[in-house]
Amino acid sequence: MHRNPTKEIKIGNKVIGSGNPILIQSMTNTKTQDVKATVAQIQSLTKAGCDIIRCAVPDMEAARALAEIKKQISIPLVADIHFDYRLAIAAMENGADKIRINPGNIGARERVQAVVDVAKERNIPIRVGVNSGSLEKELLDKYHGVTAEGIVESALDKVKLIESMGYDNLVISIKSSDVMMCVRAHELIADKTGYPLHVGITESGTVTSGNIKSAVGLGLILYQGIGDTIRVSLTGDPLEEIKSARLILKTLGLRTGGIEVVSCPTCGRTCIDLIGLANQVETMVADIPLDIKVAVMGCVVNGPGEAREADIGIAGGKGEGLIIKRGEIYKKVKEDELLSALRYELLHWSE
Repeated sequence: MHRNPTKEIKIGNKVIGSGNPILIQSMTNTKTQDVKATVAQIQSLTKAGCDIIRCAVPDMEAARALAEIKKQISIPLVADIHFDYRLAIAAMENGADKIRINPGNIGARERVQAVVDVAKERNIPIRVGVNSGSLEKELLDKYHGVTAEGIVESALDKVKLIESMGYDNLVISIKSSDVMMCVRAHELIADKTGYPLHVGITESGTVTSGNIKSAVGLGLILYQGIGDTIRVSLTGDPLEEIKSARLILKTLGLRTGGIEVVSCPTCGRTCIDLIGLANQVETMVADIPLDIKVAVMGCVVNGPGEAREADIGIAGGKGEGLIIKRGEIYKKVKEDELLSALRYELLHWSE
């Protein structure tokens, strides 16, 4: 897939843009001031495949907590700032690898300049973030409401402001909860700027609706080669965001590695708890570093044939199950041993 050429930007120990792999972001939902809980969540997200983490910095205590958090994590930390420019400066002084601001709500030019000066001195990237809900009144009037064109103009105005202060270590983020408006905005801005883009559908909703909106929106954007980092925004456990983001990238062929689990829909022939089994398999394979496809089938009638495209599969019957390798029956096992037998085969895959 052709990737849109963008400027290379270093965020801590990671590099984005210029054709580098698309990185997965998430955001902690702990209180940043609670260092222990925040570090525990970041470490859990890192293990699941998160590449960059963002923390809210609502006050000075949170800004100071970043210094201790940074000592205990291995991925870059982005400080999320709204309104108070002093929090952005404090976050950088306490080790933030990148800051996320909307210059429009930071205030007067000299306040934005103060933030930019510290970022320039420390060579810390600034993510310029604009949401459809934060458009300026003049743009709402100009475009008769919230539009993709208005979102893009707002973002590029903020970029020009920071460029006029002599800084171009920037990442742009434009988000909307309207999926197709968000897609259109990214298509427009990709033609107008060479800065890396952080892509996501904001306020996308619960795990079910959020996943569908994010898969459609991110899929349409990424398939056009647009985007350098992504976040699947869900109202739920941030770990779900990582699982979804990895699957979106893998489905589009933008990331390899990790076991892909496929499973058949249930039908009247299903003799086992296929839904429970498929979920158990997906959880069980998460820590196995193989790049293969595993099929979970509900019956022994069609199981071997339907699992042919997978490297290995399991099919359940009445009290027994099959282990299938590349469409051929490999062995029969008791139903209650199916999961452990599959794990054994995966752990000894290369032997």
